[in-house]
Amino acid sequence: MRYLAIDLGDKRTGIAVGDDITGIASPVETIYASTHELRLEGFKRVIDEQGPDALILGIPLNMDGTDSPGVTKAKALAEELTATFGLKVHLVDERLTSAAADEQMAQSGLTRDQKKARRDALAAAAILRNFLATLGNPENNTHDPDESGLE
Repeated sequence: MRYLAIDLGDKRTGIAVGDDITGIASPVETIYASTHELRLEGFKRVIDEQGPDALILGIPLNMDGTDSPGVTKAKALAEELTATFGLKVHLVDERLTSAAADEQMAQSGLTRDQKKARRDALAAAAILRNFLATLGNPENNTHDPDESGLE
């Protein structure tokens, strides 16, 4: 299956793609959107371009594993994405993915602005790598199914 991962942000949303055959997750782009409607337009464009079979959406848990205020927003978006695009959405713990992206860029020689532009897409790739690593191994499952049928 081909997956499209989303690292949701208020202004910048990272996008990555990958599949369960190769297990490779690659950053694609960062969507810059000041409104929810513009963000949805960006999602539609990327989904049309990439043709994923399912979506992976990072959920912002607190470091102790409890729900942060952003979890409700992420779950609502997951339901909206399923209704709008007809794709299954898997919710995946996104803790430390931005830190992993920062570490990946630490010795890159990029300027601060260049790093900022790439950080969210790299974080989306980290979310997707975490998801792909759990496929077929329920003991290491990092995604959090909820009652709505989203996974």
